[in-house]
Amino acid sequence: MPFIRSFLTGAVCAGLLFSTSLSAREYSYSDAHLHFVDFFQESAGLDSLIEAMDEANVEHVMLSGIPVAKQWHENEPKRPRYYAGDDGSAYWFSATDLLIAKALEQVPADQRHRFHPFLSGFNPNDKNADAHIRRMLELYPGVWQGLGEVFTRHDTLTALIHGEAPRANSEAMNRVYDLAEEFDLPVMVHSNITSWRERNPLYLQEIEEPLRNHPGVRIIWAHAGTSMEIHRHQDRLEFLLPTLRRMLTAYPNLYIDMSWTMREPYLLNAEGEPDPEWVRLVEDFPSRFMLGSDVVGRFDSLGKYMSGFDPFLDALSEDVARAVALDNFLAVLPRAPSED
Repeated sequence: MPFIRSFLTGAVCAGLLFSTSLSAREYSYSDAHLHFVDFFQESAGLDSLIEAMDEANVEHVMLSGIPVAKQWHENEPKRPRYYAGDDGSAYWFSATDLLIAKALEQVPADQRHRFHPFLSGFNPNDKNADAHIRRMLELYPGVWQGLGEVFTRHDTLTALIHGEAPRANSEAMNRVYDLAEEFDLPVMVHSNITSWRERNPLYLQEIEEPLRNHPGVRIIWAHAGTSMEIHRHQDRLEFLLPTLRRMLTAYPNLYIDMSWTMREPYLLNAEGEPDPEWVRLVEDFPSRFMLGSDVVGRFDSLGKYMSGFDPFLDALSEDVARAVALDNFLAVLPRAPSED
């Protein structure tokens, strides 16, 4: 009898595993946050990106540059590998958009629909920024589908850029939002919700003001204001989830980019299990969340970052999971003329 019970138990477990494997979901993704170049404006290239997209089942990507370039300063003995690699400064680099435009010219016609270019090469503290964006829209008509990632408060990078700390609610950015509404362009903004040490939403008003004052602009909040640097100093922002619930309720123009710094410690716990409160939040606002890899110039890790969200997606209802994985990013893009 013990043998029979053991056999039956094993058979039931095997059956459950078999059933689970048969019903396992497979996702197609939109990467809502991808940088074609790195902080030195270098890239592995378009062929590498397309190959990585195909391998990772990524159907669409937001294609952006990096709005700053990292300087290899005269006083630094070794070329840095990242913006935080040494004390050398960074500077605003508008030519990043030309690199994106040039890359798009090389995209095969049958692949073009997969790429969604965003303009990013402007200083958010410069009241000439909207004029530059308008020129780029005129130089490349019908090309740009959004603005960003706009770098405002951004960890150590903020201190490395000369001048005042850029703010998402600056007068210059208000002019950018007005232009975005004119051209029906979504705006992705990196705006840290707090500093490394403050356990409160210190900078929240900087992203909340434009949401309130520009209700006609679809604003994508990169990482929901989080960053790896913040997490190095404080593991988890306990105020983040209730803050997002309040803001998503108050501002229908707010969208959340759940790129990699949100996966842990928010969406998944240390054991890789979905957090039920975050699952509930996404289910309550099913059209307002999207996924991003936030890779910069190199694409070998694209599949790892995107499939890393699968345990969280699997905890969502199937329709919501597929919307978050693929459709929500596409829905926030400008409408085609035939849709007007």
